[in-house]
Amino acid sequence: MLTVLILVPLVGALVIPFAPAAVSRSLALGVAFGTLGCGVATAALYDYSTDGARQLTEQVDWISAFGVHYALGVDGLGLLMVLLTVVLVPIVMLAGWHEGETAPRSYYGWMLALEALSLAVFCATDVFLFYVVFEATLIPAYFLIGGFGRKGRSAAALKFLMFQLAGGLVLLASVIGLYVVSAQQGTPSYLLSDLEQLDIGTTAGRWLFIGFFVAFAIKAPLFPVHTWLADTTEQAPPGVSVMLVCVLDKIGTFGMLRFCLGIFPEASQWATPVVVAIALVSIIYGALVAIAQDDVLRLIGLTSLSHFGFITLGIFVFSSQGGSGSVLYMVNHGLGTAALFLVAGYVIRRRGTTLISEMGGLEKSTPVLAGLMLVSGLATLALPGLSPFVSEFLVLLAAFDYHWWVGAIAVLGIVLAAVYVLWMYQRIFTGPGPETLVADPHAGHHDHGDAEGDVHDVPLSGTASATSGGTATATAPAPAAAAVRAIPDASRREIAAVAPLMVALVLFGFYPQPLLDTSNPYVERLMVQVGVTDDPPAVTGAGLQEGE
Repeated sequence: MLTVLILVPLVGALVIPFAPAAVSRSLALGVAFGTLGCGVATAALYDYSTDGARQLTEQVDWISAFGVHYALGVDGLGLLMVLLTVVLVPIVMLAGWHEGETAPRSYYGWMLALEALSLAVFCATDVFLFYVVFEATLIPAYFLIGGFGRKGRSAAALKFLMFQLAGGLVLLASVIGLYVVSAQQGTPSYLLSDLEQLDIGTTAGRWLFIGFFVAFAIKAPLFPVHTWLADTTEQAPPGVSVMLVCVLDKIGTFGMLRFCLGIFPEASQWATPVVVAIALVSIIYGALVAIAQDDVLRLIGLTSLSHFGFITLGIFVFSSQGGSGSVLYMVNHGLGTAALFLVAGYVIRRRGTTLISEMGGLEKSTPVLAGLMLVSGLATLALPGLSPFVSEFLVLLAAFDYHWWVGAIAVLGIVLAAVYVLWMYQRIFTGPGPETLVADPHAGHHDHGDAEGDVHDVPLSGTASATSGGTATATAPAPAAAAVRAIPDASRREIAAVAPLMVALVLFGFYPQPLLDTSNPYVERLMVQVGVTDDPPAVTGAGLQEGE
């Protein structure tokens, strides 16, 4: 089943470049929905009553001399990441229907290739296979950024590639080290099931852990190896940013759980004080830098630096609450941040700029867009009633249990999140609109039965100009109120694209049990493997008085 899950988008990625350009988008969307169906079938075949062991396993010898296998399997963590991926891809395609207009076959081909390789990463149970697909994800990501981003896309794509390749080289050294250690103890093997039972010496284990952790910290990313993140999200199309931040970057925290804790439990506990400090710096620094941003895409990208700090903190405080909170956070961050990126993309296409200072007053003419942005932003700051609150609450409980001052610093990140989210919303949607040129609301076209005109991409230089498609027109500067009234609200297609994300944010905010039932057995099994047991609740004598 897992091989089929990976092959469906991979075959689609190979076929679409040869399909007629006119049907490439519809064909790609059909493949994405087909992959979603395979993901749902995988979830249906998964047995949720087990102890968190990997299921739906496949294993075939690949390179016998080096102990390499084509091995796949999913546990609770892998299943949730698979479902997040297959859900987001069709949403991204539908929301960004015009992002790949210049070369649709190339855009959607690379998008499906990125999906297939990401699914392979989350399903791989052989470390060498994981490394191969881990590195292969960089190829479609590089071409999506460099081929379809904004003016500075080439530099951003190169910076992204250099950081990721540097992390990959460090990871390769540790992968080779695992082969040496396993060969010294008998038959070499890269299977996770074998490596988890391997007796790795303290010194070797710590050095190998460092190699894995550095690669995953770059991928996540964490401070101070995060500088590629803001440049990439600023230059990439919003849909591509969703794939990078909400799917590809999850490989970093996924790897920390699967490999750092799973293979190197002693080294993970040894490194905990340093990793916790890095996570706290990422939480506070990411929030502070986000507050200072004027580019909305750059701001949203930097919020993820803070969020990945929370996820890493939950992983390395070594408790069931922290582990469950981190896994849940990975899912909820993917939902909330994806919605925020996509709605921001809608606003950018209407205003012709990514600069917050050149927006303002949009809620008067785009109340639906304003509502979508508000819900997405409130999810980002973990408002109670929305799904990120549950995961952030669990992480904070674990942080306070680890050390009170760790929890206190982490709470400050929540306060700062309220500042950057609400200030961003205020500057974009409230107050008078600036006297800027706007897209012609009548120049949009109908999308497969939409009754409302949609707005094409317009130049992001701050002014709108006439294009060959007639999607934007230059007009004389108008009063702010008139300019605001000229902007159309969200179309039916745009609303339909983000509606599943909104429903999920509310549903899992009030009823997170399905996600917890999937992740908790995996987390409990991991804690046993690491050798950590949660402290029982402390009850004082005063609490035992009669009537209390």
